[in-house]
Amino acid sequence: MRVVLHGTRGSYPTSSADNQTYGGNTPCVELIAGEERIILDAGTGILGINFDKHYKGGRLDIFLTHLHMDHIQGLAFCKPLFNPKMEVHLWGPKDSSETLKARLNQYLSPPLFPLPLRDIPSQLEVHELSNSTTQLGGFTITSEYISHPGPTLGYRVQHGDKAICYLPDHEPVIGKSKLFSREEWISGIALAREVDLLIHDAQYSKKEYKVKIGWGHSSLNMAARFGAKSKVKRLVLFHHDPAHSDEQITKMYQKLLRKKDYDFPIELATQGQEIEV
Repeated sequence: MRVVLHGTRGSYPTSSADNQTYGGNTPCVELIAGEERIILDAGTGILGINFDKHYKGGRLDIFLTHLHMDHIQGLAFCKPLFNPKMEVHLWGPKDSSETLKARLNQYLSPPLFPLPLRDIPSQLEVHELSNSTTQLGGFTITSEYISHPGPTLGYRVQHGDKAICYLPDHEPVIGKSKLFSREEWISGIALAREVDLLIHDAQYSKKEYKVKIGWGHSSLNMAARFGAKSKVKRLVLFHHDPAHSDEQITKMYQKLLRKKDYDFPIELATQGQEIEV
């Protein structure tokens, strides 16, 4: 499986000169296995995908973790949604109060967008997910609700004997800066257990997290401890704060590695990066 990081920033896109190393587009990750492809989240990173070249089969599947703007703002400008020949499947979290389609329509309709969702010309299907498993070709996608404001899913994607876990907006525990000793009290740990690659939220420094507990994000330290607890084989720190310069992010990362020697590789997500799993 090949993992392509098309967008690695959180909250909002940035094109600052200080944000060029790790990228400025918001979350979008593409998984490729042979001729099969799926997309995780539709932030502005989705606009960097060459759909004309790689999606000639006429079908596109996008798995949304949640509907915060930084994870869906690329949908409005995603070319396949406006191609009548394209079959577009949007997958995302089920909510008890409104359908996923109705919630997406709040963005893809006036006054925020010129067209209502019903007038988008692609062959669009919207699928609601909860704690469930979906089979899509050779991909087995396990979804589970995780700790983040609003209905939010984490994903574990298996293809053959390889597995990745995608937790871009995630706070494993709330109210303390250390993980609980009992695994059943830790959000998302079943999805991440022993995966080949974990892509995890690491928006805050350790100091910043102390005053933002409950906001739904993690520090680099928390992400690393979560990876260790889950026994992952590789960790990519994701969802960089757009207010952090590349220099700040690098220093935070170096400080993390100085404090403890983890027995698995940890790296910073970089826009455009391709990872073989």
